[in-house]
Parts: sequence; structure tokens; C-alpha cells
Amino acid sequence: MNLQRTFQKAFSVLFNTNVNSALPCLIRLKHTKEDVSEYRAKMMARGLPEKKPLPGVKSIILVASGKGGVGKTTTAVNLACAMKVIEPDKEIGLLDADVFGPSVPLMMNISGEPMLNDDNLIEPLLNYGVKCMSMGLLVSGENAVVWRGLMVMQALERLTRHVAWGPLDCLVVDTPPGTGDTHLSLAQNLPLDGALVVTTPQQAALQVTKRGVNMFEKLKVPVIGMVENMSHAICHSCGSKNFVFGSETKKCADQMGLEIIESFEVDQNMSECINSGKPAIYALPDSVHAEKYRQLANKVFKYIDTKERMQAKIKE
Repeated sequence: MNLQRTFQKAFSVLFNTNVNSALPCLIRLKHTKEDVSEYRAKMMARGLPEKKPLPGVKSIILVASGKGGVGKTTTAVNLACAMKVIEPDKEIGLLDADVFGPSVPLMMNISGEPMLNDDNLIEPLLNYGVKCMSMGLLVSGENAVVWRGLMVMQALERLTRHVAWGPLDCLVVDTPPGTGDTHLSLAQNLPLDGALVVTTPQQAALQVTKRGVNMFEKLKVPVIGMVENMSHAICHSCGSKNFVFGSETKKCADQMGLEIIESFEVDQNMSECINSGKPAIYALPDSVHAEKYRQLANKVFKYIDTKERMQAKIKE
């Protein structure tokens, strides 16, 4: 009896009505499947922030991976630099959205605390012609960022809307592994043009990659294609290809209806480029990797151009 009274009181406080008068009405109401779907859509939309473009930024491309350690940041860094190399007149930016494990400062050889301009916006650091911003520039390398989800979202707000990005033709965003707060916040707040999904041939990586692709489908972010790292190793003696991590990437991509738009073999020189802070596109301009990054950049530019032309036609 006491439990019933407690429930009645709580219901009255929460909904500002009497439980005895409300419950019969609730029980008698019947809804069609269409009514339920419409109600759910309205409830979901109510809590979502409005997507607003970044001032002065024309296109935003995510580089993502479900699994860590697959070469996602290497891809993002070399993609941004390659885009600048093949289109020098274009303004390119690189955002390190991995709040807990930022690697862009190391790979882009940037350091130092960014300055604020007259508009109280953070000025991104510039190297190799690319504007860069990372949490690693705001926190010393020895300190760990131990934050909950809300603080991560606030940090992303700072790294996106409180940075003087413009003018930019394209902002490449390096995201952390997984399918968490960062991806959700970016997709809900920014008009994303597309995502590149990075993976390696191991089953463990491919399984998580599928989850990442499913996440983008739910968030309505177009997946441009798949980038395969560590596809194979080449024997220096005979030149044969050794698929040391397996060869299931193509099968996985076909199952998801995706194209492997670029595939990179294992190369020791890439580790040296990472450690030295000089991307392969500059350190090894005549290498196979550099050529493939240029091809990847061309494909991304083509994707952006096609999408812009389609949007222009729709507006007409």
C-alpha cells in the first residue's frame, strides 16, 4: 500500500497530473506502428543539436577506424599533406579529434601553445602548408587527459568552433578508435561531407571496422571508401608479396558494399617518417606510398567536387 502511494505521488510530481485519472487514459490509448515511429523520431530529434557549419570551412572529411593501431592518424596526416601538395592553391586543415591520445603534433612536427587572436579564437599552428590543431598542443605530452564524456564534448567544441580555421577548402579530422562520444558529437554538430574508414587485414580489425561503418550509416554520414593499411609485406630478396596479416579485406568491403580506394603495404620507412615528424609525402616523395597518398587525395577531391555539384543541382 505504501509503495502504491509513493508511485502515485511521484507520478503527480513528474507529470503534474493525478495518476488515477491518467492511467486509465494511458491504458485505453492505442497507436499504430506509424504513430510510434513518428513519436520516436520526434523524441530523438528534440535532443539533437542543430548542425552548423564551421565559419569559412567548405568541406569536412573524417578519417576513422573502429580498431586502434591500424594507421588512421598516418592516413589522416599524409592525406592532408597530399591534398596540399597536389592542390597548392587549396587551403587544407587537420584537426586531431583524439582527445585522449593525440598523435598529430608528433607526426606533423608541431609544438608550442597556440595563440589567441583579436576575436578570442585559437590560431591553428601551420606546418607543410597545413593548418593543425590538437589537444596535444594544449596539454603537455607527459600529462594524461582523464575526463568524462561531457568534458570530451566540451573539448571538441573548443577544438572546432573556437579555432580560427577559415578560410579552408577542406578540414581533415583524425578521430579516435571506436564508436563513442567523439564521433557522435562531430556527426550531430557538424555538416560532415564523408568519412574514410581505415583498417588492416586482421579479422579483429575487420570486425570492428564493420561496427564503425554501421555507426556512420546510423548517423547518416556517407562512407567514401575503405583504406587498407599493412596489406602485405614485400620480400626484399625475391620481390614476392607476403600477406602476413591475411587477405580478408576485399571480402569484408564487398559485404559492406564499400570500395577499397587505396591499399598500402608494410614499409619500415613509414615508421621513420612518423618518428621524425616528416610525412611520407614530403620525406619520400618518389616512394610508392607517397604516390598512393596523392592518388587518395585526388579521389577525395573528386568526391567533394561531385558532391558539391549534386547539391548545386538540387538547389536549382
